[in-house]
Amino acid sequence: MRAIFLASLLACGVSAWPLTSAGAPPADVQHVSTPPRLQADLRTNWTRQDVQGLIEAIEGLRAHGLDPSHYHLNDLALTTQDGMVDDDLATQAWLSAAGDLLHGKVDPHTVASGWSLAARKADLPKALAVALETGTVSTSLEQFAPANPAYTLLKDELKKLRQEEPTPIAEVPDGPVLKTSMSGERVRALQLRLVALGKLSDEQVSESMDEATVAAVEAFQGAQGLDADGIVGPATLRALNRGPEARMEQLRINMERLRWMPDDLGQRHVRANIAAFEASAVEDGVSRQDHRLMVGKPSRQSPLFSSEIEAVVLNPWWEVPSRLARYDLLPKFQWNPGAVELQGFQVINGAGRQVDPSSINWKALSPATFPYRLRQAPGPYNPLGRVKVMFPNAYEIRMHDTTRRDLFERSQRALSSGCLRVQAPVDLVTWLLSRTEDWDRAAIEAAIASDEVVRVELARTVPIHILYLTAVSDGAGGVRYLDDVYQRDGELLAALEAPPED
Repeated sequence: MRAIFLASLLACGVSAWPLTSAGAPPADVQHVSTPPRLQADLRTNWTRQDVQGLIEAIEGLRAHGLDPSHYHLNDLALTTQDGMVDDDLATQAWLSAAGDLLHGKVDPHTVASGWSLAARKADLPKALAVALETGTVSTSLEQFAPANPAYTLLKDELKKLRQEEPTPIAEVPDGPVLKTSMSGERVRALQLRLVALGKLSDEQVSESMDEATVAAVEAFQGAQGLDADGIVGPATLRALNRGPEARMEQLRINMERLRWMPDDLGQRHVRANIAAFEASAVEDGVSRQDHRLMVGKPSRQSPLFSSEIEAVVLNPWWEVPSRLARYDLLPKFQWNPGAVELQGFQVINGAGRQVDPSSINWKALSPATFPYRLRQAPGPYNPLGRVKVMFPNAYEIRMHDTTRRDLFERSQRALSSGCLRVQAPVDLVTWLLSRTEDWDRAAIEAAIASDEVVRVELARTVPIHILYLTAVSDGAGGVRYLDDVYQRDGELLAALEAPPED
């Protein structure tokens, strides 16, 4: 079983970018600005009334989580007071605001390496001309915000929290993991926070991590979608310290991510949210089935991109990514050369010929000098399980079955080396092949039972979108706040709050 588990952790490798110490792709955050040529070629005439309408429209950006001061708000107000209208300033402000609502303030490529979703488009010069001609500048920006229900939900939640005039919370200080029998001031701070959350009574506050405190932590973790183990680690601490201000920041961050996305993701598509450890098969805007996912651990993050699912492979071989062969499997084979054949691996040389593993001096090799390619036959040790979903990408990423299905019972499932392991993969494949002739569920199950490798091309490709959203619908009209497992929210928030360069 240990051998199967180790292999399952190594099923994919993400080697398309160099990882930083935090495990994230390097980023040089940039503001998305209106192209200078567009500003230079656009000739407009603004009245004082138009500028006043523009000020109102820009002030309305706050409802979208954007900072109105980033759009020349003060300078525009001065022009109305002086009675002098600066056409170029007003045009630049409108174009920047419209562009940021349309496709986001921050360039997604600088904070999400590999981002490939097409940006939403609109004819901004034409829209501005219409607004000036019809005197509707004050309402002209709203048309560029996403119209999808997910965005509206977050926008409404942001408005609600702001109306509640949130007060600061007493946070639990950072420090070592808190667990049973520990004591001290941090335990007391934890207990006070649990009292504020209605999980403990005032009489139960002490400085000891006793049974009542552990039970309260477990109850809180269960409600937050975390592993209910009663241990206060980093993810639980972040959830405990997520007060109203933090929730509003999280809403703003994810509204920006939704602004990056096109209105149409495809009539039939698969949508995977890394932060939620979930994938959905979506048809006509409705999720037809949801699947739990295992995603890349923080040191080997699953990348964000879009592609087209072209085929599924039943009883797949595992073509081991070079990085994993060199840095993960080679040390194991050096320790136990017999594991090569025991676990069904084949060793292929540079000429494409199979090599007898017993003829190799494994200890004489190093990651830098490893000359072979590894592949693993279908079977009980193959970490891909019985199903592999194929979509072209530069990261060697696949969605597949796993031999460790018990791990889907965990709430936090950042456990892979980058690939997406999907629960109930036969259900997903049945949906994917529902429009491919002769491939109903019975045919799929029969092919799997044959133990033969079978590749099935989809009659029509299905888009797949791999996303990272930490605030989503809870399915009951509210918002579910997720743990920022890859620690990406802070960088994006800083970019949102940074004023654009003039």
